[in-house]
Amino acid sequence: METLESELTCPICLELFEDPLLLPCAHSLCFNCAHRILVSHCSSTKPLESVSAFQCPTCRYVITLNQRGLEGLKRNVTLQNIIDRFQKASVSGPNSPSESRRPRVGGIMSAEQRVACQFCEQEPPREAVKTCVTCEVSYCDRCLRATHPNKKPFTSHRLLEPVADAHLRGLACLEHENEKVNMYCVVDDQLICALCKLVGRHREHQVTSLSDRFDKLKQTLENNLTNLVKRNSELENQMAKLIQICQQVEVNTAMHEAKLVEECDELVEIIRQRKQVIAVKIKESKVMKLRKLAQQIANCRQCLERSSALITQAEQSLKENDHARFLQTARNVAERVAMATASSQVLIPDVNLNDAFDNFALDFSREKKILEGLDYLTAPNPPSIRDELCTASHDTITVHWTSEDEFSVTSYELQYTIYTGQTNFISLYNSVDSWMIVPNIKQNHYTVHGLQSGTRYIFFVKAINQAGSRNSEPARLKTNSQPFKLDPKTAHKKLRLSNDCLTMEKDESSLKKSHTPERFSGTGSYGAAGNVFIDSGCHYWEVLLGACTWYAVGVAYKSAPKNEWNGKNSSSWVFSRCNNNFLVRHNGKEMLVEASLQLRRLGVLLDYDNNALSFYDAMNSQHLHTFDISFLLPVAPTFMIWNKSVMILSGLPVPDFVDCPEQQDGSCRQQESPYSSGLKGCN
Repeated sequence: METLESELTCPICLELFEDPLLLPCAHSLCFNCAHRILVSHCSSTKPLESVSAFQCPTCRYVITLNQRGLEGLKRNVTLQNIIDRFQKASVSGPNSPSESRRPRVGGIMSAEQRVACQFCEQEPPREAVKTCVTCEVSYCDRCLRATHPNKKPFTSHRLLEPVADAHLRGLACLEHENEKVNMYCVVDDQLICALCKLVGRHREHQVTSLSDRFDKLKQTLENNLTNLVKRNSELENQMAKLIQICQQVEVNTAMHEAKLVEECDELVEIIRQRKQVIAVKIKESKVMKLRKLAQQIANCRQCLERSSALITQAEQSLKENDHARFLQTARNVAERVAMATASSQVLIPDVNLNDAFDNFALDFSREKKILEGLDYLTAPNPPSIRDELCTASHDTITVHWTSEDEFSVTSYELQYTIYTGQTNFISLYNSVDSWMIVPNIKQNHYTVHGLQSGTRYIFFVKAINQAGSRNSEPARLKTNSQPFKLDPKTAHKKLRLSNDCLTMEKDESSLKKSHTPERFSGTGSYGAAGNVFIDSGCHYWEVLLGACTWYAVGVAYKSAPKNEWNGKNSSSWVFSRCNNNFLVRHNGKEMLVEASLQLRRLGVLLDYDNNALSFYDAMNSQHLHTFDISFLLPVAPTFMIWNKSVMILSGLPVPDFVDCPEQQDGSCRQQESPYSSGLKGCN
């Protein structure tokens, strides 16, 4: 209650709002407090009437007044209702939040705070139990029963909980105080009375009844409230998900931190063990080399002793001057010295520098780089599908993509489904049942086979490694139309097919054809059908008309009669030219269509899945007509000519000028039908 009271307190007088005004900034202010603010701006040179603006004491927003001054501001009736109810609720006990500041008489609420019956003759009057808005009078229970019996016209009076006169004055017209508001000005968004409409400034304005405005505003408020509640629910769900994600982040972080400590401890343990192993190897090498060097030193010492003794003996022999004695003693010494000199390489052992142990190196630079590059593995960045590199046929699509993290990608996964026009790709992606998945792709391209002809697909590519995966942006790719040729078994005997059965020509001399059930055979039914029957997808082909001025192009069921013009029955639909007239024909009815006499390339779009057959001036990208057809059976392309020749181009991609995404749901289709007005019987 204390919080509510603070919300209902005027920022100027610090009392509950009295006759509150609704400011343009959405704050409120007592009427008298606003008047005091205006008075504070007055001076001897600036009278009250000239003050046209003041600042909101709450937000400092500048309030600009019109010529009516404060009377031009709306009363905050809703706030006044809340205050009145709050005051009534506060009477329930002496400890109520607002009770302490109200004047009391004998421990009860003062008389001026109570709503007294205005019909009682006794003094003091009894306390009112209802206020009649229609009568603008408050009644006690006894007076109410006496003045408002349960019969007309009193049953239509509007009764409220007791309210003070100030509130009733809020329902009076702002411009005509003695009149009650009973209309609503739509232009000024204001409650008005009948006089305002008759003689006031609202007389030329659009007005409506209070009940209509009430219903509309209430409905709008209820709708907005419903949307707001729904939005709050969505936000709460979103916030709950975010909180759950935050909690999961905490859990995952703790798990990864523990994993980091574990992995680093394992690395440290590996290094410690390798340190011990290498240290042992160094010690063993040291012992082995020192042992070898000690042996070499001993050998050198032994050789040195022998050599020194021989040198001493040779020197003694050299001191002998007697020739005979010298020759007798020195011969043996000379032989020994010669032998020692000859075998000096054997007597003096080689010194191997490698034995100094200075060629032993500890090079951990590669391992240091690996350790310096230690980091946690993250999911690869999303790949990007390269639309300009993707190719298609009537039943395959080759998807190409690139990845910034190609070396960190373990594999790719391609996901695709038929595109139904849905723009919420997140919702579409979550509908996993409709997706085809190609896993474990090692290259950055893949060809999907077995697709429907003339159908748009949506593709995602997922880059995967041990840390996770990320999806590419969606790509919408389409297969080409179903290719076909003219079927010779269906061609009329007076037609000649050439150019690999892609060109048909009127030829009176071409009569040598056997009869088949599929062949066009009627007089004047110079036609041929394509060699395919289509039961799904979106297909586009073109007819090069050349100088032909009499033709009919369209589609037909297999059951369509072959002995009459296409379009004269319920099983065929055609666009036709008869000299200078263009028309569409179905079920014996035809309708004229505007087209250029220079039409040389006729485009045909068969959207079987969306029940549409459209014709275009392909050279000028101009739509000519669309049939809305509820297809029951597969249809074949059909062609009829009565002069010259035409050529068929099939298996084409659907051109951009007819392939708008909205066409998937029919919103870009012209709603024309040979069943509507303007039809006439075929001649």
